Amino acid sequence: MSGMWGNNIKLSIFGESHGNAIGINIDNLPPGFPLDMEEIMREMRRRAPGKNNLSTARKESDVPEILSGYFEGKTTGTPLCAIIRNSDNKSKDYSKIKDVMRPGHGDYPGFVKYKGFNDYRGGGHFSGRITAPLVFAGAICKQILRKSGIEIVAHIKSIGDMEDKSFLDCDLDKLFINSLKYEEFPLIKKNLEEKMKNEILSARKEGDSVGGIIECMVLGIKAGIGSPFFDSVESTLAHLIFSVPAVKGVEFGMGFDISKMKGSKSNDEYYLKEGKVKTKTNNNGGIIGGITNGMPIIFRVAIKPTPSVYKEQNSINISTMEETTLQIEGRHDPCIVQRAVPVIEGVSAVGILDLIKNS
Repeated sequence: MSGMWGNNIKLSIFGESHGNAIGINIDNLPPGFPLDMEEIMREMRRRAPGKNNLSTARKESDVPEILSGYFEGKTTGTPLCAIIRNSDNKSKDYSKIKDVMRPGHGDYPGFVKYKGFNDYRGGGHFSGRITAPLVFAGAICKQILRKSGIEIVAHIKSIGDMEDKSFLDCDLDKLFINSLKYEEFPLIKKNLEEKMKNEILSARKEGDSVGGIIECMVLGIKAGIGSPFFDSVESTLAHLIFSVPAVKGVEFGMGFDISKMKGSKSNDEYYLKEGKVKTKTNNNGGIIGGITNGMPIIFRVAIKPTPSVYKEQNSINISTMEETTLQIEGRHDPCIVQRAVPVIEGVSAVGILDLIKNS
């Protein structure tokens, strides 16, 4: 089933954007692990809607209600189930899209697959709203990984054609990683923030939207994690990342640009530092042969522009099988990149913990 994932850490997600609640079931967490609920709520707030004019006006507190697997402040080791109740629903805003398919959304393929019985309100189960439970699961996995010295952090690499600096070009020993984890609009080059926000607001004013790229890094992971081929680090992470709505591309290390390099330049040469094996470059993003080499895992994720735009677009009426036009109403993000940062971090944490438990 598409709502289930995992070899060791097993996830099952459920719910619709305008249903009573959305939620997740997480199996095979270690027993007796104390959860920092304040830290979990901080992660939830990073993704939550309705915080400012850069996001949708829909307001949801996104407070997870844990139903099982958690007792007296610690995990029990049995399946941990949590729900997040939906409160700010305006389903009438979606009445016209019951039959008219929104370009760029899952409406038409969803209609075909589920024979017209899918919940279309707010995108139903296709909605980015379902990423809230993934952030919850990721927040738990982040805490477990942190005990082993592993940190996961991401930043906005680009909005439209405006580019931030890459982790690959930074001296990581001098980069203040912790500051990125607590920023609402995380950037390495802070002077880009106002320009990028203005780009988003400009798109909103035009009734349009913009996309961008998120760059994520896994620090502190040891060499030897992963497997060749089907359970490689890249394939495991990519599976989860491509499960996040609006993701259209993933590249590790230098990604597609590595194809422009000669082998002598793209190879990450080894050296010893204080008795530890390091590489002089990290063009392969910390992964060779599907297995970690001890360097930071670095990858980038392409996020498409929000498909819900206020400009009139061509479409079809699926009930009459006639061509028509559609002007979307309701509350929508002009850009989802900034809210997707904790989602990418979260699913990456789930994937890394799953890989570690398999090693």
